[in-house]
Formats: sequence, C-alpha cells, structure tokens
Amino acid sequence: MATIKIKQIKSKIGYSVDQKRTLEALGLHKISQVVEKEDTPVIRGMIRKVHHLVTVVD
Repeated sequence: MATIKIKQIKSKIGYSVDQKRTLEALGLHKISQVVEKEDTPVIRGMIRKVHHLVTVVD
C-alpha cells in the first residue's frame, strides 16, 4: 500500500489534549520531525484533525 510522509510544522503547546495525543499517535514529537505512515483513511483522519500543525511532504 502507498505511504505518505507527515511533517510537524508547528508546536503542540497551547492546543487541546486530544490534538496532542493525535500527534503522538502519528509518532510526531518535535517540530520538523518527519514520519512515514501507510496511507489509510484512519491516518488521513488524524492528519485532518491536526492539519494546522502538520503538512504532508511529497
């Protein structure tokens, strides 16, 4: 299955607990960190929830 790269572009400080936990579930802990995940609807939903904190890298 296809994979996507997700990069954290903004700090999680000041955001709600559920958004912080979503970032942790994606494996993101630091700004500019990039993780590679399988492109599934679950992962897409997580990205949508924290779209203001992450970006999808080509």
